[in-house]
Amino acid sequence: MKIKRRHQFAAEVATSSMNDIMFFLLLFFLIISTIANPNVIKVLLPKSSETQSLNKKTILLTVTKTKEFYINNKAVPLGQLEQELLKATKGLEQPTIVLHIPRDLEIQDLVDVLKIGVKNKIKVVLATERK
Repeated sequence: MKIKRRHQFAAEVATSSMNDIMFFLLLFFLIISTIANPNVIKVLLPKSSETQSLNKKTILLTVTKTKEFYINNKAVPLGQLEQELLKATKGLEQPTIVLHIPRDLEIQDLVDVLKIGVKNKIKVVLATERK
């Protein structure tokens, strides 16, 4: 006598909680990626009410509170700043430097960088924060 079962068992995977897990993982990675950005040098910029954007290729020059210089996030000693700026602007039609300098530094530090730009005919633009 052969007895057949009415219902056959099939393997199932419960995926109802996968949406919640994926949401939390996505949220976690988004938060971590905004916090941990190693290519950013934090500088408190001066404030400005008007803004202007540049459409051409620019070189970023950042000066920190401790007077460390960075060209496109690469550390440069003060003695070699002019040579490194000339290397970075070589081959550009209208070389432009966007200067990120803290508002706490002295005016003379700003003037020293501007003199390098004037001497080598490089346009220097001061980066500011919007009010």
